[in-house]
Amino acid sequence: MERLQLLENWIKTQFPDKDFTLSPASADASFRRYFRATFDDGTLVVMDAPPRWEDCVPFVHVAELFAAAGVHVPAVLAQDLTQGFLLLSDLESTTYLQALNGDPDNADRLYRDAVAALIKIQLASRPGVLPEYDEALLLRELNLFPDWYLAKHLGASPGLNQKVELDAIFKQIIQNNLAQSRVFVHRDYHSRNLMVTTPNPGIVDFQDAVYGPITYDLVSLFKDAYIRWDEERILDWIIRYWEEARKAGLPVAADFADFYRDFEWMGVQRHIKVLGIFARLYHRDAKAGYLRDMPLVMEYLRKACERYRELNPLLTLLDGLENKPPEANVGYTF
Repeated sequence: MERLQLLENWIKTQFPDKDFTLSPASADASFRRYFRATFDDGTLVVMDAPPRWEDCVPFVHVAELFAAAGVHVPAVLAQDLTQGFLLLSDLESTTYLQALNGDPDNADRLYRDAVAALIKIQLASRPGVLPEYDEALLLRELNLFPDWYLAKHLGASPGLNQKVELDAIFKQIIQNNLAQSRVFVHRDYHSRNLMVTTPNPGIVDFQDAVYGPITYDLVSLFKDAYIRWDEERILDWIIRYWEEARKAGLPVAADFADFYRDFEWMGVQRHIKVLGIFARLYHRDAKAGYLRDMPLVMEYLRKACERYRELNPLLTLLDGLENKPPEANVGYTF
């Protein structure tokens, strides 16, 4: 029996006296799928996570943690972990990305709400309840870049000397990342996973949450792969977060220049990873839509490498592998 039929049968067991229709609710970069079940008296969302590839347990666990932190996440109304089905409350269908593209003037308000929710999550943080964003995981993510973006996507496998240089750069990046204070990290806290709701925002796709660097979710939010903002505006939003985080007692750097440097270096790790993931989604999973988002991610990466002397070798390496001439330094320097 196909999974969609299994899913429909499971919903019928939850609501034996109700009729409903199913329609796709959203796409996902993983094997996970979401459907909206429409009843006469409202809608619910159903997650289909095939157990062979996905595990619903982390989603349920993180939903409980984030709800306890006081932020708006879907309520888990029913679950069948054996089949990989979850029945969730519906946070509606308007993402931040749709709302921002439709009316950019709402950006300050929406991001203010997103920062307030993020601070609540970070204040609830404690060790030992989520997986560690440790050196092994950070490095495994970075290695997606040479394996998938460079070798598979560009067809430009690094030579021995380039591999040594890349390994040294990765080591420096990870050292910075691991030196940062640790909090709960959503890991994809961006415009496609934030919903315009009351209370705002609704937060989804948090099943991969970890305990890791405090700047990580800020990078996801403000250096978003799916929407572009001027650097001046991003800087203003980061300053506002830093001020609010200090008032709340979060362990951010006392000097903003140090905090911004951590933010930038965390961004380098994330953008290297994202380029590898997007290349893998295209070449392995035939998901071509992510190709259009690669240039913005590469732009973020290059600008950060231009700003910090220690990262200049990565920029030179990229120029060589992509056959591009070096670019003049631009933007802020800290």
